[in-house]
Amino acid sequence: MHKLEEPTMTESDAFPAPTSISSLEKEAQDYGRTFSETDLCRDPLEDLEAYPPAEPIIAEETKLLLSNLLDISPVLTEVASAIIDDSFTRCFKSNPPERWNWNLYLFPLWCLGVVVRYGILFPVRVLLLTAGWIVFLTCFFPVHYCMQDHKLRRKLERDLVVFLFGSFVASWTAVIKYHGPRPSPRQKQVFVANHTSMIDFYVLEQSTAFACIMQKHPGWVGWLQTYALPSVGCISFNRTEAKDRHYVAKRLREHVEDPESNPLLIFPEGTCVNNEYVVMFKKGAFELGCTVCPIAIKYNKIFVDAFWNSRKQSFTQHLIRLMTSWAVVCDVWYMEPQNILPGETSIEFAERVRKLIADRAGIKMVPWDGYLKYQRPSPKLTEKKQQELANAVFRKLEGKLL
Repeated sequence: MHKLEEPTMTESDAFPAPTSISSLEKEAQDYGRTFSETDLCRDPLEDLEAYPPAEPIIAEETKLLLSNLLDISPVLTEVASAIIDDSFTRCFKSNPPERWNWNLYLFPLWCLGVVVRYGILFPVRVLLLTAGWIVFLTCFFPVHYCMQDHKLRRKLERDLVVFLFGSFVASWTAVIKYHGPRPSPRQKQVFVANHTSMIDFYVLEQSTAFACIMQKHPGWVGWLQTYALPSVGCISFNRTEAKDRHYVAKRLREHVEDPESNPLLIFPEGTCVNNEYVVMFKKGAFELGCTVCPIAIKYNKIFVDAFWNSRKQSFTQHLIRLMTSWAVVCDVWYMEPQNILPGETSIEFAERVRKLIADRAGIKMVPWDGYLKYQRPSPKLTEKKQQELANAVFRKLEGKLL
């Protein structure tokens, strides 16, 4: 076998002689000539794509401003989220159902459904409700004004009120499923429920004769509140009148102390919410020193949305919308009675009960007062909020620039 000779390194290889300037210029000329001869036919964009993008040259002042803007981004994010995702406004919006009559196959079925709902079901339901009103009016006033036996009169009036609201529920072809034991009259006990529409009271009243605290309404609803509902202990008031609020507080305490009174029902939200959220509870129902029984109400929107937006439609229009739907589907849960815990405030008690109702009905809790729905913020409050935001931004900028 031939032995490979190891290459030897000379002194000139280890320490090459310095290259002259003329030789460097010659090599540069040869390199440029070679590049021009071989790459003229290539697409110049191929070479541009091979280079990384150049970094933008930013002045020192611009970099400082950018860091400041990034530093106040939580404030800007909070403002943007308040504008885009207003959780208070969403509590009182009715989300329209998704349209399904979008092609030639489904549209005829939808038209047939409209004919059945408006041409057949609605007239039948109107007749059923009218018959219920006739029976109620024919029997109620003779019983109320002519019967001398107080206990019997009270029982008959209560049964007639339950019958009338049962007629309303039947006129919607309501499918209501009750969970838990039905309420019974007991001393020092109050029932609280989430509020979606005035029909919440109808749904509960047609099962059990509740005495309800309610806002005064005009028209035929106001007539019912004035002449019929006081027979079951209902109390109507105007939330804008201070004297009405004091009167209601006094009547509440008298009602819960009476062992023969009907179960007391309160909607502590104080307004109708769209059954997807639950706003803050008023603490009045939790300061009576009695047992609180939560009731959770959840409507299925498969056929109709039961939310009543009183600013857009009257209650009569709301009822017509329900009567022209296929059905009102609802679940009602009578939950375990709750008592205030040692050291617990009335506000904490109200929040605990609100969470129980929200969890049972599958709705979200939001930290809003429902009465804000009826009040527009004053210009002073708006200006104050704007000033607070401006001060927060300036503090962030000044802290970086100093």
